[in-house]
Amino acid sequence: MSSPAPEVNSQAPDAVESIVSSMPLVLPVVGGVLMFLLAFIAVSMA
Repeated sequence: MSSPAPEVNSQAPDAVESIVSSMPLVLPVVGGVLMFLLAFIAVSMA
């Protein structure tokens, strides 16, 4: 009896799965930049 053929993963890696691992670092940084940007806009309009 021959051994079964090894399974080959033919699917490309998912883009979302590659991003999820870096979200705990990226999300607060982007939030902080957005807060400073909105504060700058508010001060400059006042």
